[in-house]
Amino acid sequence: MKIAFFDSGIGGLSVLHHAMNILPNEEFIFYADEDNVPYGTKTQEQVLGYVAEAFKFLVAQDVGAIVIACNTATSAAVRAMREKYSLPIVGMEPAIKRALDLFPARKVLVTATEITITGEKLQALIDRLNARELAELRALSELVEFAERMEFNSAAVENYLREEFSAYDFSEFSSVVLGCTHFNYFKDTMRKILPAHIKFLDGNEGTLNQLIRLAGLVKSEKWKVESDFFTLATNHQPLITYYYSGRKVTSAKELARLEKYLQRLDEMYLI
Repeated sequence: MKIAFFDSGIGGLSVLHHAMNILPNEEFIFYADEDNVPYGTKTQEQVLGYVAEAFKFLVAQDVGAIVIACNTATSAAVRAMREKYSLPIVGMEPAIKRALDLFPARKVLVTATEITITGEKLQALIDRLNARELAELRALSELVEFAERMEFNSAAVENYLREEFSAYDFSEFSSVVLGCTHFNYFKDTMRKILPAHIKFLDGNEGTLNQLIRLAGLVKSEKWKVESDFFTLATNHQPLITYYYSGRKVTSAKELARLEKYLQRLDEMYLI
């Protein structure tokens, strides 16, 4: 099946990265809306318009399913896209439930963009989980721009995160939920700053499990996560076509740039 992964920029590569390993026999399209990144600083109406244009393009590529690999776009547009199109559409959801299931009595810091933090979808999720007393919310929108220029562990990134995290007593917390796919690139810097007991949780696995259910896919039997694991696509390189805002990526320079992001995700995978 041809499966599309859509994001405002390169954050959604973290979801594709996981899919490449658990679904190595599928064909993938990755669409980064590089003309309009970042979404987190835009209005919901603007984001809905961007997503509508991307979906129009992706449906024309004869995809069998679309993953909105962007929490901000999911928050702003997933309902409208499901009303318009009949193919399986899977969005992102911050992994708050997983955090509370793992650590029921400990606080969780939910990080995301401003649109996701203030959006009705996240607020409804918190209410549904009865998590008002345990879920703290923090917008880290600047991480999106750091990620887009491949600035992952500079002094500026570290200082930004130290300042943003300084308001919290992490002895009260179990985990940090990475509620934006761009944030997965910064696990090593976060690990350097935060206490060792803090776990990093994202919605990638849950999103892909939902894709597998809706699209009738089969997870690779060879898939495993172990302390000594990770070699990306060792035995099989999935077919991937990349697009920037509808323009096919063909230049060697840009393809090499995308490969560097995937290599970075290899490094972040087990942190």
